[in-house]
Amino acid sequence: MNGESLLDRSSSADAAMDDAVPGHRHHHPLSVFLRDARLAFRWDELGREIMGIAVPGALALMADPVASLVDTAFIGHIGPVELAAVGVSIAVFNQVSRIAIFPLVSVTTSFVAEEDATSSDREKYEINGENEFNVSDSEMEELVSHEEASAAPSKLSFETDSSDVKIEHKRKNIPSVSTALLLGGVLGLLQALLLVICAKPLLGYMGVKQGSAMLMPALKYLVVRSLGAPAVLLSLAMQGVFRGLKDTKTPLYATVAGDATNIVLDPIFMFVFQYGVSGAAIAHVISQYFIASILLWRLRLHVDLLPPSFKHMQYSRFLKNGFLLLARVIAATCCVTLSASMAARLGSVPMAAFQICLQIWLASSLLADGLAFAGQAILASAFARQDHSKAAATASRILQLGLVLGLLLSIFLGIGLRLGSRLFTDDQDVLHHIYLGIPFVSLTQPINALAFVFDGINYGASDFGYAAYSMILVAIVSIIFIVTLASYNGFVGIWIALTVYMSLRMLAGFLRIGTARGPWTFYAAQRMHSHEVVGLC
Repeated sequence: MNGESLLDRSSSADAAMDDAVPGHRHHHPLSVFLRDARLAFRWDELGREIMGIAVPGALALMADPVASLVDTAFIGHIGPVELAAVGVSIAVFNQVSRIAIFPLVSVTTSFVAEEDATSSDREKYEINGENEFNVSDSEMEELVSHEEASAAPSKLSFETDSSDVKIEHKRKNIPSVSTALLLGGVLGLLQALLLVICAKPLLGYMGVKQGSAMLMPALKYLVVRSLGAPAVLLSLAMQGVFRGLKDTKTPLYATVAGDATNIVLDPIFMFVFQYGVSGAAIAHVISQYFIASILLWRLRLHVDLLPPSFKHMQYSRFLKNGFLLLARVIAATCCVTLSASMAARLGSVPMAAFQICLQIWLASSLLADGLAFAGQAILASAFARQDHSKAAATASRILQLGLVLGLLLSIFLGIGLRLGSRLFTDDQDVLHHIYLGIPFVSLTQPINALAFVFDGINYGASDFGYAAYSMILVAIVSIIFIVTLASYNGFVGIWIALTVYMSLRMLAGFLRIGTARGPWTFYAAQRMHSHEVVGLC
């Protein structure tokens, strides 16, 4: 570890000297993209750490949208009305879930990463101290005669005690974990009650009015799926904990197992038992409780789920930052929900096409969220240790990888979506609208990827205030675009407005780190230090 630390300091010093060269990359806001760009794909320690978190995390995130796409494909063969109805219900459920859980998950990942980093450092110091003490004991034991019969039992007793200590401290004591689980469970119950009681008014707000052919299937799907809300929110809270611990493989395994169950149960409940859209919702609810059970079982093996006392709970810290992110999520939710509502007002055919395009748009963009989670966890640990060199390198690396990922997704979707759209529906009118949305779904992927990665960077730096206020301003402008363009340009106008919305999100994230403001002021300090070095030379 000491060797790695010296190497990091040496690299930081070299970077500082390089920054001193006039016209170097750090003199321009775009330097965050250009910093060590030649190392973007280097399989070094940082690259392995990012990929070790990002790849399983992205796959876990992709699993649920893929399962939703399978639901959409099954339901699409029932009819366009049912497809549009389920699309509206999924939009309502997902947006309410985001409002309830997204702030908690984001805050949990950062806080758990910070507490895990500081506790790990503390344990290292304690272990080093114990090792020094043990060496001293060994030297003293050498002075004792080896012929004494009590020596062996004493040594055996000492080894047994040490083993017991290791077993006792195998589970980590991270107070944020208990707080996150409790809040997640309570929020899940509240969400279930809200959706069951207010299902019809919420669908009416989305444009599914009384007398609409979409109302009954949408109502059935939403009410049944709402019963799985406690499991969904508890699962997401635990995923936030695992991400903070830099373990994204466990959530991946649990999610894949649960979604595979969902895919198997879908045709059984929908066609064998003939429950229709309600069968799809039942299969989804069963899979979510299965996922929550797996995650809870695995988490209790690594972390103490109950704190030593109530005072160790992190309520004030969670609520303060959680409300900031709640404002951000509400602002973001308004934009996406309003878009779905405007599409529903155009009729069942445009709404069905919008649902398919939106699911693919979000599912593909979630791959970038894997990078965002990796950046958030690594940055939170780096800031907790005040390792600004690693924080800067991590931010630049994940932004570069995010841009490349977005470009690859753009090419893949531009070609694949036109060929694969018939998997979701055979209706020619729906297919026509899907073809209109394909250019927007594909070409916005680089923008979406960078927007999500910038979110992870802000959360990793615990810059929750800026993340909230900037999103509120972005939402105000975007809502104006959505309403105006949907009124004048219909289906295409909605997608133009969504493109504007994601572009503004990306720009807001870039301005913070690109101008070295807030927690990123050390960029400016590094530049000043570099110039001072040149002056002295």
